[in-house]
Amino acid sequence: MRLLRQLELGFRDTDIPSVVAGAGDPGAAVGPESFRAVFSKHQDVDLEEKARELLRTNGACRIAMEIRVEWNARLKTCAGRADYCGKLISLNPRLCDHGATEVDRTLRHEIAHLLAHFRTGHRRILPHGVEWRQACQDLEIGDEKRCHTLPFPISERVQRYLYKCPNCQRDFPRVRRLRRAVACLTCCRAHNGGEFDARFRLRLVSIR
Repeated sequence: MRLLRQLELGFRDTDIPSVVAGAGDPGAAVGPESFRAVFSKHQDVDLEEKARELLRTNGACRIAMEIRVEWNARLKTCAGRADYCGKLISLNPRLCDHGATEVDRTLRHEIAHLLAHFRTGHRRILPHGVEWRQACQDLEIGDEKRCHTLPFPISERVQRYLYKCPNCQRDFPRVRRLRRAVACLTCCRAHNGGEFDARFRLRLVSIR
């Protein structure tokens, strides 16, 4: 399974900085009926209550009041996804085939992302950096890995566009052409305090 997770720092067309993360980990069996019962998007109020309690316990009462948890059948290769701005956790329905323990662990993994952002405010952080690891410790999944090892389908989309950082020469393959200015996060953090720096803007070097 491909576990590639590339990070870069970029600006939207409106010049608002953003961090873009390119591609999250055992228990009693749950029957296939659980999977079939989950439609494209389905809110889970029980998991929402668990998420609220975990957030409140860790001092994030404000976002605990807003958090939503849903099963999203559009997730294919990842186990879950966290959206801090939307206060939303999305889970892959295929988790139901791997038991309640796996569901709980993935929920805590995604809550850790929200908790890390809540604690750091507007400061940019790496998706699976030290802040996330500390949040995992607080959520009692201290040995959590950044990527799951579940047998989910592997994405077969061809990464036709190859970009390269002009400074560190790191490769950034992409499925689609970049439509906005994107710079290497590693170099921006090392040489410009984590802020966008045009010196490290990714350059298109080849198209398959």
